[in-house]
This record gives sequence, structure tokens and C-alpha cells, in this order.
Amino acid sequence: MERHEGPATPPGMGRADASALYVDLYELTMAQAYLGAGVAEHQATFSLFARRLPSRWGYLVAAGLGELCALLAELRFTDEELAFLESTKRFNAELLARLGAWRFTGRVRALPEGTPFGAHTPVVEIDAPLIEAQLIETLVLNIVHVQSLMASKASRVVAAASGRDVVDFSMRRDHGTSAGMAMARAGHIAGLAATSNVLAGARYGIPIAGTMAHSMVQAFPDEAAAFRSFARAYPADAILLVDTYDTAAGVRRAIEVGAELRRAGHQLRGIRLDSGDLAGLAREARVLLDEAGEDNAIIFASGGLDEDRIAALLAEGAPIDGFGVGSYMGTVRDAPALDMAYKLVQIDGRPTLKLSRGKATLPGPKQVWRRRAGDLVIEDVVGQADELGPPDGSPLLAVAMEDGHPGGFGCEPLEHARRRRARALSELSPAQLGLDADPLPARISPRLNGVCELVAAELRRRHGLDAPR
Repeated sequence: MERHEGPATPPGMGRADASALYVDLYELTMAQAYLGAGVAEHQATFSLFARRLPSRWGYLVAAGLGELCALLAELRFTDEELAFLESTKRFNAELLARLGAWRFTGRVRALPEGTPFGAHTPVVEIDAPLIEAQLIETLVLNIVHVQSLMASKASRVVAAASGRDVVDFSMRRDHGTSAGMAMARAGHIAGLAATSNVLAGARYGIPIAGTMAHSMVQAFPDEAAAFRSFARAYPADAILLVDTYDTAAGVRRAIEVGAELRRAGHQLRGIRLDSGDLAGLAREARVLLDEAGEDNAIIFASGGLDEDRIAALLAEGAPIDGFGVGSYMGTVRDAPALDMAYKLVQIDGRPTLKLSRGKATLPGPKQVWRRRAGDLVIEDVVGQADELGPPDGSPLLAVAMEDGHPGGFGCEPLEHARRRRARALSELSPAQLGLDADPLPARISPRLNGVCELVAAELRRRHGLDAPR
């Protein structure tokens, strides 16, 4: 498998790119209404959280914060974007002038990237003037939701591989080029060994890796000629795709090329299986390779893999040394979206919440404390930001931006998030780490519960609603 370690991130290539028009229309129409009502600059707090975890998942992995902070620091409405908004005849001169001077000046508190978390746990909290916090709703949701979802799926795949390398092969079937970049970045946080996405390697400093395609085998008069051509090009890193015609015959031809490589002072790196009975074919290939003296050649598998299939292959004793995982991971086939929401929780110091059945929210700025017993996590406790928290708890939410400028966890190297995830998962119990997992335990602090009840009662009184039955 041809692989290159990623360089340091090139200048100008480490951030997400998006237009200030990356908003849902209602964010702009509400902004105009806020200005008209004189409340646009009132201080607001919005909270981003997942209402529930996908079935069988024990945790989610926070990701996307670094790109979000970089983007918020640079986001501006251009003259062309303002001209477009004016052309729609939906927006008045006051709003257009405010957007022309728009800068994000707020504070971002968040779970550092790589942190595992559960349902109802704030992932990001934004403190900013109402108009600013509202206008970034779609960006915050999209960037953090997508990367957290992908990092969580990739983390499950990495766990199933039990220490074997997993390479991101998803780009060609991801839902758009930006999704391909998000998958590569999130997957690196989640512990993937490399990605086939070369742009992600350049932008994020992620190792890149790949083998060869069936088209190369088909482009030559015979399989052996294709293998020899590839081995000549990459004599120190030749992994040969052996299942274009007949897998067993392909393995034997790879062994022939391996013998030629040895005579030239090199060694066959390995073979790749991409179809059929991967477990049976891997066992057969291993026997052939070992008998030919190619006992150091690896067997790399790809083709319709996810965490369940990888776990099943290893449970069968398949002698597979690494996996290329594509569309099932990149599209998160079993859970393509999280029920993640970005909700107003405080305005001008007044805590607020939703009473909607099944979509209620927690009021006010919050903090999350992780409680441990020895080396294992017991639970997370979600409470008010100004609580002391449980004496055996460590606070998780940290400042990532202040006055619109990234700092701390908001601009850390990607490798820090990768290491954080590895350390944090070592603290979770086996019940949260399996493929059929129990959710990471979380509870609401008594003080926050009390505030919920008081705010809900006041809202029912103010709006003439009956008490809950």
C-alpha cells in the first residue's frame, strides 16, 4: 500500500471554506425582525447537543471544532453577497448595513475535539449578540454535526479492527467533496491510519495511502504484466490487487512478482482482496504466501466493509492485516444523521427552554463534569455553568474562542484531538465500547433540574398553559 506521512499543514490550507451566505433563509429574516424590534444586540446563549445516540452506539466523538473556530474568525459578507441579498428585495437597508459590518465577536465554549460524549450533553455553547449567534446556526450545526457523526462511526470501525490499520477509502462515495474532506479529518481524529484523499493529506497533514485499481490490471494484456509494472514503479511498497479475474491465480502471480522483487533486493509488500469470501480467500492466500516464503507480505482487505463485517471476519480468524473502508463509513450507512439541535437557552441573562414534547431543552449556559472511579468513567453530569460540580468530576467544556478570536482547544493541532480520543476511550467501560453498546451514562444535576422546573412553570404561567399531567 503506497503510503506517505503527511507534512505539516501548508499555510492557508488548515481551515474550512464557506460563504457567509451559508445560512438558512430564516436566519436572515429573523435577523431583520430582531433589528426592527431592537433586540439584535441582546446577549444570547445557544447550545448544540444530540438528543439521542444511534441504536447500538455507546458514545459520540466531538469533532469539527477547529474548523468551526477558524471559519468564524474569518467569516465576512462580501460586496457580491450583499448585492445578491439586496436583489432578492427581502431585506431592508438596515439589515444590509449590519451584515456589511458583521463580524463574529462572541465566545465559544466546547468539548475539545476527540472527547467522547452522550445524549443531551452540550457539545458547543455560543455566547454572542443574538443576531450573531443566530446567523451562524447552520454553520455550527453542519460542521460539528457532520464531523462528529463521521468521527463516531470511524471510531467504531477502528475499535472493530482491534489494532489493525484502517484506511479511509470513502471519498468517491461520500456525499459531496466537502463530505470527503470532513470524513478524512474526522477519521484521523478517530484513529484511522491514513486516507486515500490526497487533498486531505495536503490540507490537514494526514498520512495518505492507496494501492491499485482493477482498471490497471485490465489495462495490460495479462495480470502478471500489470503487477510487474506496478512493482517497478513502487518496488518498496507494492501491494497487488489480486481478484480482478481469479483470486487464487492472482495470488500466485503476485508471488511470482514477489520472487522477482527479492532478486532485485526488494520485497513484496502484500496483496489486496476486494471481493468474494474475504475470510476464506485470506486463509488461502496466507497459506500460498507463507509457502512461497512471503510470510512478511500483508493481506489487506476492502469492499463493503463496516465495523460489523470487520468484527465478523476477525472472529472467523481471517488472517487480514489491514482494512480499507469506504462508503459504509463515509456515508454512516446505519445512522446517516444525528438528532442534533442548536437551541437558544438564555437571552439577556434570562434562562429559556422549549416545552415541546420530545424536544424539550435545558436552560442556561452549562458545564459538563466527567466523574471517574479510578481509571474508568462512571458518568457525565450536566449542570449550570456556574455550579461547582461534583467533587470527583472534571469539567469538560472549555473556551475555544473569546471575543471572536480562536484560542486554546479552538486552534490546537489535529494530532492533539487524535491522542485525546485514544486516551478518553481507554477510560470508558467495555459496556460503552462494544458494537452493541450501552450509552455513556449522563444525568442532569439537581440544581439544573430545579431551574428547568422553575423556568417551565414560569413559561406555562406566562402563556396560560395548563400544568403538565
